Amino acid sequence: MAYIITEPCLDLKDAACIDVCPVDCIYGQDNDADRMLYISPDECIDCAACEPVCPVNAIFVEEEVPDQWKAWIEVNYDYFKDADATRQKVNELKPPA
Repeated sequence: MAYIITEPCLDLKDAACIDVCPVDCIYGQDNDADRMLYISPDECIDCAACEPVCPVNAIFVEEEVPDQWKAWIEVNYDYFKDADATRQKVNELKPPA
């Protein structure tokens, strides 16, 4: 099981989830090229601490990601394989304002 950050985080990057994560597995805060945050599926311990503190309800257990945000599951996983390609995919899914 993995936690996924979805579209509502886009261009917000609120750090509340980072502050409560006991294993520091949330990335993207320190890079201006990243328009959102990402949870490392290899580092996450599934503690769920991040989910209730998200001010825009963008964090879900992978199996519970709403249908309209299913594309963000792949985006989250791909970020840890190729961050540059993922940034491009994010811009394709939701062009910058």
